[in-house]
Amino acid sequence: MMADARNLLAEETSPYLLQHAANPVHWRPWGAAALREAQEQGKPLLISIGYAACHWCHVMAHESFDDPDTAAVMNRLFVNIKIDREERPDIDAIYMAALNALGEPGGWPLTMFAAPDGTPFWGGTYFPPEPRWGKPSFRQVLQGVAEAFGSGAESVTHNRQALSQHLAAQSAVTSGDLPTPALLEAVAGAYLRLVDTDLGGLRGAPKFPNPPIQRFLWQNAFRTGDTAGRDALHLLLERMSQGGIYDHLGGGYARYSTDAEWLVPHFEKMLYDNAQILDLLALAHADRPNPLYEQRAAETVDWLMRDMTAARADGRTAFAASEDADSEGEEGRFYVWTEAEIDTLLGADARAFKRAYDVKPRGNWEGRTILRRVTLPGDAASEARLAECREMLFTARSVRVRPGRDDKVLADWNGLAIAALARAASVFGKPGWLERAREAFDFVLTHMAESHGGVAHAWRLGRVTAAGLIDDQAAIARAALALHQATGDPDLLRTAIHLANVARTAFGDPEGGFYTTAAGAADVPVVRPRNGADAATPAGAALMTEVMALLYHLTGDPDWRARTEAALRAFAAQPDQMASMPTLLGAADLLAEAATVVVAGAGDAPEAAALLHAGLVAPDPAVVVLRADGAVLPADHPAYGKSVASGAAAFVCRHHVCGLSVTDPGTLAAMLRARH
Repeated sequence: MMADARNLLAEETSPYLLQHAANPVHWRPWGAAALREAQEQGKPLLISIGYAACHWCHVMAHESFDDPDTAAVMNRLFVNIKIDREERPDIDAIYMAALNALGEPGGWPLTMFAAPDGTPFWGGTYFPPEPRWGKPSFRQVLQGVAEAFGSGAESVTHNRQALSQHLAAQSAVTSGDLPTPALLEAVAGAYLRLVDTDLGGLRGAPKFPNPPIQRFLWQNAFRTGDTAGRDALHLLLERMSQGGIYDHLGGGYARYSTDAEWLVPHFEKMLYDNAQILDLLALAHADRPNPLYEQRAAETVDWLMRDMTAARADGRTAFAASEDADSEGEEGRFYVWTEAEIDTLLGADARAFKRAYDVKPRGNWEGRTILRRVTLPGDAASEARLAECREMLFTARSVRVRPGRDDKVLADWNGLAIAALARAASVFGKPGWLERAREAFDFVLTHMAESHGGVAHAWRLGRVTAAGLIDDQAAIARAALALHQATGDPDLLRTAIHLANVARTAFGDPEGGFYTTAAGAADVPVVRPRNGADAATPAGAALMTEVMALLYHLTGDPDWRARTEAALRAFAAQPDQMASMPTLLGAADLLAEAATVVVAGAGDAPEAAALLHAGLVAPDPAVVVLRADGAVLPADHPAYGKSVASGAAAFVCRHHVCGLSVTDPGTLAAMLRARH
C-alpha cells in the first residue's frame, strides 16, 4: 500500500497537533492506522510527544520539523507520529517510563523510537539541529537509529525486550501491607529534609511548586502535630507568590522557575498548577489568614475566569488547558518589560513601582525585567497606588500579541479546578466561585459522557477527542464530593458513587487498584499502564483511592472502607517506592484519621449554616462535612440517628465514634484544628 505522502494533522482538533499541521513532516496522529502503515513498510516509528504550551517543543519544531531537509530524512526513514501528551497522557506515560528506564531524564519534547508495533527501543528529549552541548544533531540521530533498526542490531533487539519487560513489571499487580503511620512519618521526614528553608519549595533548580508533595506534608502535619509541614507550605506560598513565577499583572502561576529563587519561569501557565495552588492558598489562609493569600487567590481566579474560559456549549463552559510561554516566536515576550517602558507608562509613579518590583536599568533577565515584588507591603495609600500602576501596565500589556492558548477541555484538570474553587469559595467568602465550579462540573457531565457511564478525557470543537482515563473519573468524582459538601446536594453524592463504581468495573485491577486506561482500550502499546506515583498532578489511581475514603466517611458503608484498603494495598508491595505516592499516603491518612463533621438541624437555619461553614473552612484536609438532614445513613454509621430538638448542633466523629454535640462554631473550629 502506498503511504499517504502528506501531513495528516490538519484533520485533528488538538491545538498542539494543529501547531504542526503545516510542517513538511508527514505526521500521523497516534492510532492503529499509523502502526499498520509502519508494519506494511517495515519502518520504525518516530514518536514525538509534546504539548501546546511547551517552549522547547516549539524550539525543536522551528529548528527541525519546519526544515525541509530534516523532514525529508524523517519521511524517508520513519513513520512519524505526533502525540499531544495532554490529550493522551496514557501513551506519554508509557514512553516516558521507557525513556527513564534507558537512564535518560524525562521532559518534553519526548522523542521516542519504536518498532512498528509500538514497542520502544531508544529515545531522548530535545535534539539540536547541529551537534552541541554534547548531543548529536537530530539528523545524526535519525540516520543512526534507522541504520541500527534496519540492520537488526543486537542493541535494538535487546532494548525492545528489556523495555517491554520493564514496562510489564511496572504495571504488574502485586499487593502489600497497608501504609503505617511510621511509613507516613518516614516519607514526610525525607521530604522535609529537602525543603529550602530560605526560599521555599524543595532545594535546587529548576524549582517546581510540587503541589501533591506540599499537600501531603500539610496534611501529615495535622496528623502528627508537628508544624514543620505547615511552615513549609506557608514559606512556599509567600516566596512563590512574590516571585517572577507569578504574573503580578494578570494573575496565575507559571509552571516552574528555571532558577532557585522563583525569578525566571518558563512562562507557560497550566490549569492543573493553578488549580492545585488555589487549593493550597485556601488551606493556608484557613490556617493563618494572610492578605497575600487572599489577593493571590482572587487574582488567580480572575485569570481563570477571564483568560481560561473554554468554548461554550448549551450555555455552559469549563476551563481551558493552558497558555503558551511564547509569543511572536520569543519566550516570555508578552510578560517582560524594559525600564523605559515602565517610565513612559507610569510617569511620576515609576520610581516607587520600580523599587517595589525589581525594575532595573539592565533588567533582571536578559536585559529586561520580569516583575517580582521585592519590598514589604507599605501603607494602604502606597499599596493602592501600586495597584493602580499594575492596572495601567496590564492595560498596556493587553494590546501586545498574546501567547497561544490551548482551549481543549480536560476532565481531570477541570476536576482539580472545580474542587479547588469549591474550597476557596468557602474560605474566602466568594459564592460566585462556587457557582462557576458547578457550571464547569455540569459541562463535563453533559458534554463528556462516555458509554461505560464515566466521563471522557478531552473535548474540543464540540466533540470528545480522547477516551476517559482513571484520572478523569477520579478527579470528577472528587469534584462532585467537594461540591456536595459545599452545597448539600444529594445528587452530587450519587454522581460520585456512580463514578467510583464505573472506575471499579472499567478500570479496576484484580487486587483492588486501578489501571490508567479502561478495559478494552485497543490503541495502548506494549502494556496496560498502572501507576500510583504522582507527577505534577496526583496519580489518578491515588485520587480515586481518596474518593473512596471520602465515600466511606460520608456514607459509613463498610464496603467503601474495604475497597479503599484494597486500593492502598495494591500499590504498597514496595514501600521504598511510596515516597513517590504522596496522594496515596494522604488517602491512607484520610481513611484512618478523618474527622466527619455531622451537622444536625434545619439546613437553612443560621445556626446550622455557621456550623457547616466552620467545617468547610477547616485547614486540615482530612475533615469531611456531612449534613445529617440530607443524608441517608446505614445503621452502623456513627452519625446514624443524630438529631437535635431545636436549632442546630455538630458532632465530630473520628474512628467510628462521635463526640458530644457542639453548638458554638468557634468551638467546632478549634476542635478541627487539632486531631488529638
